[in-house]
Amino acid sequence: MNRLYVGVLYIFGSAAGFGVMSIFAVYAYEAGVSVSTLLFLRFLLATALFFGLLLWRKESLRLDKRQVLAMFCLGGILYTLQSLSFFSAVQYIPTSMAALLLYTFPVFVAILSYFVEKERLTKKTVIAMLITLVGLGLVLGLSFGGIQPIGILLALAAALFYSVYIVVGNRVVKGVSSYVTSAYIALFAAISTFFIALKDGGVNLSFAVQGWWALLGIVVFSTVVAISFFFRGLQLIGSTKASVLSTLEPVVTFGFSALLFGEAFSLLQLLGGCAVLVGAALIVSGKGGEPELAPKQASS
Repeated sequence: MNRLYVGVLYIFGSAAGFGVMSIFAVYAYEAGVSVSTLLFLRFLLATALFFGLLLWRKESLRLDKRQVLAMFCLGGILYTLQSLSFFSAVQYIPTSMAALLLYTFPVFVAILSYFVEKERLTKKTVIAMLITLVGLGLVLGLSFGGIQPIGILLALAAALFYSVYIVVGNRVVKGVSSYVTSAYIALFAAISTFFIALKDGGVNLSFAVQGWWALLGIVVFSTVVAISFFFRGLQLIGSTKASVLSTLEPVVTFGFSALLFGEAFSLLQLLGGCAVLVGAALIVSGKGGEPELAPKQASS
């Protein structure tokens, strides 16, 4: 099969895995699983699977001190905060809205890259950011009546943490195998979430069987498969195409939310959701465009 088509299938599989994560989370909460327990078990089991995969592939696990510190920052701090914020948001707002708000992260990435990496903004990127904000206005402006603002803030915080994770990760994990990176990020995230769980009263395993099935879905489909498929697709079709195709994730969440939970959306909300996705895709595709708007440089 054509390399491009295989890569697209991998990315679509990854997007579907990430897209159903918040769906599994809802079922886990209904079974009595707490946020901290869910996060710890997710990363603990994912760590075991990732390192098992590395042993099977006979890849070296060695990292230098700088790489270990980088992995700790990525997994133990940034990814942990992103996951904690997102899974907490699902408790307060519909799963579809949480996923959509998370997908504002390309806007934050563009802004952070502008100030941190001194990466120039294109006109396309600026227009895309405006489209995304308008889309959010359509989605949120019509539904605040039944929504707790804390859920919106948590979902946006997840997007911000994920953006910092991407910007930092782009600088510090170069030259490290994607599987090794994933394994160590999961390991440090497991350590961090263990202490979070202790603070919340400990890891509570006394939840219904449904919770274990939901947790298994998150670990296998939304963590190990989703991450490994994404990196494989990345190798085949490149970062730009992979990022654009990944905007399928909230679409998957929307579909399953409507099918399983009966979440209803108005026409304007659907249009707003489409605008957010279009804006995200334009921002990513605009990364390779001709720079138009440069940050001011200090005079020499």
